[in-house]
Amino acid sequence: MNRRQFLTSSASILAGAGILPLASARNAFAQTGTPAQRLAMPPILDTRATGRLALQAQPGRTSFGDGPAVVTAGFNQSYLGPTIVMQNGELATEVTNALAEPVSTHWHGLLAPGSHDGGPHQPIDPGATWRPPLNIAQDPATLWYHSHIHERTAEQVYFGLAGVIHVTDGQDDARGLPSGYGVDDLTLVLQDRRFDRAGRMVYEPSMMDVMHGFLGNRMQINGQSGATAVVPEGIVRLRLLNGSNARIYTLFFDDTRPMHLVATDAGFLPAPIAIETLRLAPGERAEILVDFSAGPAPVLMSDPGQAYGVLQFATDGTLPSRITRLPERLDGILEDLIGAEVTTRQVSLDMGMGGMMMGGGFAINGSPYDMRRIDFEVALGSVERWHIRSSMVAHPFHVHGVRFRVVTENGGPPLPENTGWKDTLLVPGEAEILARFDQPASAETPFMFHCHILEHEDAGMMGQFTVT
Repeated sequence: MNRRQFLTSSASILAGAGILPLASARNAFAQTGTPAQRLAMPPILDTRATGRLALQAQPGRTSFGDGPAVVTAGFNQSYLGPTIVMQNGELATEVTNALAEPVSTHWHGLLAPGSHDGGPHQPIDPGATWRPPLNIAQDPATLWYHSHIHERTAEQVYFGLAGVIHVTDGQDDARGLPSGYGVDDLTLVLQDRRFDRAGRMVYEPSMMDVMHGFLGNRMQINGQSGATAVVPEGIVRLRLLNGSNARIYTLFFDDTRPMHLVATDAGFLPAPIAIETLRLAPGERAEILVDFSAGPAPVLMSDPGQAYGVLQFATDGTLPSRITRLPERLDGILEDLIGAEVTTRQVSLDMGMGGMMMGGGFAINGSPYDMRRIDFEVALGSVERWHIRSSMVAHPFHVHGVRFRVVTENGGPPLPENTGWKDTLLVPGEAEILARFDQPASAETPFMFHCHILEHEDAGMMGQFTVT
């Protein structure tokens, strides 16, 4: 099967699966000149010179493609938020809420105390401003931020309250990594959204949508549909965030070119790992290097069994190709925590069919989330082993305030994309993780642990813990 046949076949399968193929994937075969729509990066909000960060959650109206404008929300703009660049040190932060309902701002992956974490215990009322004094102290990584109001997270994130964070130490050139924002270093927010026949983005989850998580019928990258990512003819860095409510991606290129994994959720690997596919669940991030120096520009696809287009690429020979070879080594340090654990905990991500028919059934260890209940009490500075089990479907599991190492997945070694530092992990059956808890969290502002299918989280598949 040649490339044209493959993409045509993929498009038909995609339509049958209820997801519309990208316009760019449909037109990729004949595309020879300037793309009709060039993918734009989120605007940059660089805090390094000022040591200050100001965000505003605000209402907006956004038109997607040829559809009519719909009500959306965003940080500092009408939909989604800027890419925040930050470095280690103190960061004076303020988040203002210009919306008509409470929001929060959770720094997903940031190692900060519970009082600064931005979870459901820290709502920002309409017209109010939250000022957490952040002290950044962690390895370079691609993180993200999003609203985290209990029972409203799914809808608020869906309509735009999310953005990306780059924690940087300014040493990427020394590592031999692409670092030109929007040129050879692309930030890609992958989201599926559901559109009605009039082209309006809608969120009206049925009971089945809550059970399985809300899935869309159109792919959007950085809030754009059908755009083409234009890259130089060299090695390009892709920072991938799965910002979808529920969709799990298994990414690959249609021409089977390899990807080289250089970073997982919370930091760099010791060396690049060559992979053919990359599984990315909601909340997970990964950084990969891709060589665009030879052959026609590929299409990034997902789900080899029922393939559909995610993002079309095009090369531009006038763009500078700064990086022409892969780095042999990186400086990621993967601490071995095996043997340091003092406690083992069992975490069961529960779905009960009978309970769901009555409007419930989502729980952790048999109990739905209760903001007044502390589920675990963890000792500050300790290492714990958590054994996680998923019921009925695969659940992406996120722990606030820590980064962890994956020990086993279903009794075997972790997948390549799970061998680095993680804060979110897809658990199709069982997994074991080891984490050191170095950030404090009180009973008033505890840390969360939950499924990152946002409908499951809102419905009760969440717990909380203190670190003292």
